[in-house]
Amino acid sequence: MMMTKLRIWGGAGEHGRSCYVLEGKQHRIMLDCGVKKEGTGQYPVFPPQEAERLTAVLLSHAHEDHSMALPLLYKYGYRGEVWTTKATAEQLGSYFRSWHTYVESRGGKLPYDERDIESIAYRYLEDEAPSGIWQEACPGVRIMWGRSGHLAGAVWYMVDMEGKRLFFSGDYSRESELLAADAPEPNLADISIMDNAYGMDIDPQPVKLERLRAGMGQILSSGGHVLLPVPAFGRGQELIVWASEQFPEQAMIVEPDIWQGLQRLSRLKEWLRMEVPARIERVLHSGRIFVPRDAAERVQLLEQNAAAMIVTGDGMMDSPRARWYYQYLSDHPPSAGDGEGSGKSNHNGVILTGHTSSGSFGKHLLECADQNDRCIVRHLIYKVHQGISDVRLMLKELPGKQVVLVHAPKPQTDLVRDELMREGWTEHESSVKVIHSLEPGATLNV
Repeated sequence: MMMTKLRIWGGAGEHGRSCYVLEGKQHRIMLDCGVKKEGTGQYPVFPPQEAERLTAVLLSHAHEDHSMALPLLYKYGYRGEVWTTKATAEQLGSYFRSWHTYVESRGGKLPYDERDIESIAYRYLEDEAPSGIWQEACPGVRIMWGRSGHLAGAVWYMVDMEGKRLFFSGDYSRESELLAADAPEPNLADISIMDNAYGMDIDPQPVKLERLRAGMGQILSSGGHVLLPVPAFGRGQELIVWASEQFPEQAMIVEPDIWQGLQRLSRLKEWLRMEVPARIERVLHSGRIFVPRDAAERVQLLEQNAAAMIVTGDGMMDSPRARWYYQYLSDHPPSAGDGEGSGKSNHNGVILTGHTSSGSFGKHLLECADQNDRCIVRHLIYKVHQGISDVRLMLKELPGKQVVLVHAPKPQTDLVRDELMREGWTEHESSVKVIHSLEPGATLNV
């Protein structure tokens, strides 16, 4: 009798290329198919011939580390559907374009072409069943989804297949400023794949936001501009709303794609907390927010507005525009008279609020942070993932007989696994039997 297996083709023991397959006697269900933003891109480790053997593909959200290898499946012969939400499908075009630009900028070439992207067939979760309700993905396979609080359209999954049950958290956050998250119903899964991108970090969102507020306030009060590089969709829109409320007197310069993302988010009320649409509307009608149409207008806005907050695309700062802003801020420090009071250091600043990959321009700036006193660079996380405290809560609410911790480098994951085991999560009275820290290429019997 063939045992059900979980194959790890990316995402465990690393930050990026989320890709897992639940394989039984009859069915093979893939969860995510992403890339790792290092070098010219790293792709899941599945053998090409495995693509046509897949029964279905479930996509948790649009970020490139979960989605940008999907066209490879169609290149290699997959002819099924990708289950996801309408909001996710709408965002993917922007990510495919930016991923193409990134790969070419590194001297690489995409391993698929436009025809493979156009071949992707989507099946919309919300058209089939609402969140929290089981639905049949195909004969013998049931799935359930819920909002994960990471991004508009982002979801978690439960999969029931051939007598085994799997939980996949996707990228999960209960602490978004704007987005609602659905708690999965208490249910013992045979295996759970849990977001633990923040490793041993125990700080809740309010602590992180206070650090961010203090860091931004220090730069703004000295007369300096603050640059916030962010992904096209996700925490960028959250930071626009939060920062405009924290610093209501400061001007904010927002690049068009990020601003359009906020306008789009205002229409996706089903993904938002109840009080959020009114907050977004106040920001959309603010007289302190400016959206530049071209390079000349960018310069004009920077010159006319002292101590402005700037929100631009690409959280790792590899894009030409993000680099341009950094160069401008380095070349144009605030004058000594711009700050309030005497004796203040006057500088512009860049605050990175998410992951920075090895080899990215953002990572380079962090590593050389002490070498530019005209434009300081700091790393202050805005929480969109889980740390160990969140994993404890998820283990309590939704235990799995086996748990795979994912989305962080293996040394960090090892620390979390070891700490959870010391706390007794795998002792005989617990529903959790094994906590795994794995790497791509691993296979588990379920």
